[in-house]
Amino acid sequence: MAIDLQQLQALKVGDSTATLQIPAISRTTLALYAGASGDHNPMHIDIDFARAAGVDDVFAHGMLSAAYVGRMVTDWAGQARVRSLNIRFTGITAVHDAPSCTGVVAERFEQDGEIRLRIDMQVANQQGDVKITGQAVIAVV
Repeated sequence: MAIDLQQLQALKVGDSTATLQIPAISRTTLALYAGASGDHNPMHIDIDFARAAGVDDVFAHGMLSAAYVGRMVTDWAGQARVRSLNIRFTGITAVHDAPSCTGVVAERFEQDGEIRLRIDMQVANQQGDVKITGQAVIAVV
């Protein structure tokens, strides 16, 4: 559920966004994402291929994790308020990882006649290993 305008206007540097907790990534999740995205890279869906390539198991598509970041931001602030979204992949999301998407207000500034918030975001697994970092810029008014 999106934050209401009054709550958004009251945010200051250091405040947290809503957290999006994703259930553990399953092989079914990877197969469904492969079908939906058209990304059938066997590193994500074929354990025999992954092992032959030197990894223990399949792992999540990077863009699946990126989609979770986008979902967290738009669920929290609403799509119309998003001015930019940048991410950087910092680790592999393994099958059975349970991604947690979080954000913290890093800056409040004015640009193009709008008050905006720069949100530092990250996606980490259940052990706290960071898989994605990024920033979103959200219009307040």
